Amino acid sequence: MYWIIEKPQGYVLGNPYVVPDYDNYKIPFAHGMGLISDELFESWKKNCKGESYANIKPENIKCYNDVQAFKQVTGKINEAHILEPLCSGRSLRSQKGFAHKSILLEKSNDLISTGPFLSIMKCRSDAYVLSENWANDESVREALNVKKGSIGEWKRCSSDLDYIATTVDITPYHLNLSARGFRSLIYSGDHDFHLTYISTQAWIRSLNYSIIDEWRPWMVEDQVAGFARTYSNKMTFATVKGAGHTAPEYKPKECQTMMLRWISNKPL
Repeated sequence: MYWIIEKPQGYVLGNPYVVPDYDNYKIPFAHGMGLISDELFESWKKNCKGESYANIKPENIKCYNDVQAFKQVTGKINEAHILEPLCSGRSLRSQKGFAHKSILLEKSNDLISTGPFLSIMKCRSDAYVLSENWANDESVREALNVKKGSIGEWKRCSSDLDYIATTVDITPYHLNLSARGFRSLIYSGDHDFHLTYISTQAWIRSLNYSIIDEWRPWMVEDQVAGFARTYSNKMTFATVKGAGHTAPEYKPKECQTMMLRWISNKPL
């Protein structure tokens, strides 16, 4: 462990936030995935001409209307994974959602089963609800040797952290790490609509490193698991086919294989 901390060899990022204009790539992504019409896409290209998605000039009404049309059409798409249902509306704030949670919690002792329990898992977020129930269970905490009263309620995603974001563009840090000789693996689930693989490719291109291994499929068990290319700064970019924003959650076997190959300094 000391060697890893004192002599790091590289870093890995999955579907990372790096530049503030990542939203600008949502419309090209949506068009490529068949979520918006050709006409809307062409109108957006003509009227917006690279204008920032988040800061449209007030006088550019046509661009504004195109972006609003895009938002309306895609508003009920799950940004974490475009093929999965959008379940946030059926959260615990609704009676129906609360009843569903109650059923899940009653069945939570059956987590290890593969039959009836999985049949009531309507959404991926159902498992998130159960993870909090599990982690806050006293018997679980005892098994994990958590000292009673030492910590409060565990939350999967907490918004309680008090911080101020002072850096909005991370590309200078990547340039610095590349200059110091660090290897890097940047991967993107190709069905992530929040931080699209297109936006990731764009900031990587902005680093202006030459490509030494062209775009090619990488395989797991003789099946295409994604596509990859390598740059002269020892950076490898890879997509994970069929994965969403948290790629290992959707494609664990493929991501494990990808990581093991990269750590072993082997081609994906």
